[in-house]
Amino acid sequence: MAEQELAESWLRANIWPRFSRVLAREEIYMANHSLGRPPDRMAEDVRAALDAWYRDMDGAWTAWLEAREKFRRLTAQLLRVPQADCIIPKTSAGQGLRAVLNALPGKPRIATSDGEFDSIDFILRVYREQDRVELKIMPWQEMTAAGADLVVLSTVMFRTGELVRHLPRLIHDAHAARALVLLDVYHHAGVLPLDLAALEADFAIGGSYKYLRGGPGACWLYVRPGLIESMRTPDTGWFAKKNVFSYARPEPPEFAAGGDAWLESTPPVLGCFQALAGLELTLELGVERLRAYSMAQKQTLAELLPALEGASKYHGAFVTLKHRDAAALATELETQGVKVDARGEYLRLCPDILNTHAELESAAATLRSLLERKTAH
Repeated sequence: MAEQELAESWLRANIWPRFSRVLAREEIYMANHSLGRPPDRMAEDVRAALDAWYRDMDGAWTAWLEAREKFRRLTAQLLRVPQADCIIPKTSAGQGLRAVLNALPGKPRIATSDGEFDSIDFILRVYREQDRVELKIMPWQEMTAAGADLVVLSTVMFRTGELVRHLPRLIHDAHAARALVLLDVYHHAGVLPLDLAALEADFAIGGSYKYLRGGPGACWLYVRPGLIESMRTPDTGWFAKKNVFSYARPEPPEFAAGGDAWLESTPPVLGCFQALAGLELTLELGVERLRAYSMAQKQTLAELLPALEGASKYHGAFVTLKHRDAAALATELETQGVKVDARGEYLRLCPDILNTHAELESAAATLRSLLERKTAH
């Protein structure tokens, strides 16, 4: 694609035809920060994976493993990491976190923020309750690596969309204190430029459920070069063996080279097929251009409804409205054909390249009307 700025007319002609199935729905979908809308080709890719099974039975593993490696290559390209085997396919970000926690020796000291997504927060609290880790939870604005073996932190806060702007300094300070850093980039990858190698992150977790349009199950763990060869996790299985199909049992166990040593048992395969079309589209359009288009859409919403927050460059892809009845507002909006969501007291609205300017105007007008009615009462 040429280095042109994205425009609605161009998207309508060149991109929207790839989404005919979801665009046939009669709704204004602005929950793109939650479950992303899949391209039509996603279903074709999954069908091809299933057809290979029907046609070839165990011979389908050739196509399945080729898709897994393509998923790793595309994800590595998106994250700007040096080698594809640094990407370890997972079915959830939480699975990636557990693999890292279980690789740490002894009873590690974990520092995390009070803004982590529920799955990550819950896993850490359960490990603490089972006396597997020492856990310190602090406001994300005050995060410090002091006294920690591992820092776990999102790069974008899931409730408010705020960016962690002191991230490079925090990673530098963590490494100076001999701590490792795991980043949750689920609300970052695909909508904000991301260079994990430049950040010198030790680990990262993310997936395709949201902005990358790949649905559930298409997740990954990143382990930086150096660590991927020197650390081992007990979250393992026969696909992590040196010779997977030799069925040899040497003592001690022999691991595969590089990141393949972090693989597990027989992998699920459909998640990788689900993710390919969305990953390819994101890379085709370019994250920088997608970010510029997103920023313009957020500014439009903020102009239409000044009470919204999060339109600045210091926020991710969605805007928010802080309101005590945020969940009720989301429900009422859905009954009027506008799909958004709420997390606590924050109503979240996320436009994307499939939303028209007219939809933004209509969604803002509907929300404004609801707020005026609530104020009048």
